[in-house]
Amino acid sequence: MHQEGVVLHTSHNGIEFPRYYRSMKQRNLRTVVLIHDLIPLTHSEYCRPGVDVAHRARMHAALSHADGVIANSQFTLDSLEHVACRAGLPLPPAAVAHLAPGIARVAAGPRPVAEPYFVLLGTIEPRKNHYFLLHVWRRLVEQLGGNAPRLVVIGRRGWECENVIDMLERCTPLRGVVFEQADCPDGVLHTYLTHAQALIFPSFVEGYGMPLVEALALGVPVLASDIPVFHEIADTIPEYIDPLDGPGWLAQIREYARPDSPARAAQLIRLEHFQEPTWAEHFERIDAFLATLHRTA
Repeated sequence: MHQEGVVLHTSHNGIEFPRYYRSMKQRNLRTVVLIHDLIPLTHSEYCRPGVDVAHRARMHAALSHADGVIANSQFTLDSLEHVACRAGLPLPPAAVAHLAPGIARVAAGPRPVAEPYFVLLGTIEPRKNHYFLLHVWRRLVEQLGGNAPRLVVIGRRGWECENVIDMLERCTPLRGVVFEQADCPDGVLHTYLTHAQALIFPSFVEGYGMPLVEALALGVPVLASDIPVFHEIADTIPEYIDPLDGPGWLAQIREYARPDSPARAAQLIRLEHFQEPTWAEHFERIDAFLATLHRTA
């Protein structure tokens, strides 16, 4: 018999078909699935209609037929275990392997915005909380006028974001203060992040949070939602604010916009201790996990 191999399936696409797993077994291959998030099941209100049904089929098939699962965070694995318990399905052998940042390490260009500014990075979609943050920025303009810090919104327009688009295109107080960058090459993104007062990450839920990792890896402070996965990745380094705490976001943004901000200086010190995930560590965890599957064959 040929030595058993492993197929590492890194996409959610296709894992909903039981025949896929049977086909792999016929070829003497074990199937290990990478799980990115359970958001369509835990927070279906932030997804397009019908995505929850499709994602449930994927997760139930993986739980029933995969030989192992790898999660991008402990939060994702905990969410998967909760789904398994609710469905009465066993959790296959599992491991957690954080993802390394993919942003290019290049020399930053000249400062792109003269005034103090912040970066909001991610596809424009409901769970990213753009609409709320734009209202925070409108209040900043009401309070500070032309001295309000600028906001650079980097990311493509997604789905069910018409209210955000209305704010970006039709809100007069935000003109000249909020700038949208739909397509942003890695080098330009690096420059925007490097010169920013902070990355702002106000999401309601994330499976991982790559922008958080990328910013901290570049030594850029972060104002982040107070959600479990961000604590898992960044520990006590960022400033954490409840995603619905308007006064809290206003206070931290105003503080971090100051050129002599003590809070920002303190986070820069904490940033020196950030343990950046690496691809070497990622694949070491995966290799160790796959070795356990071979031992139990």
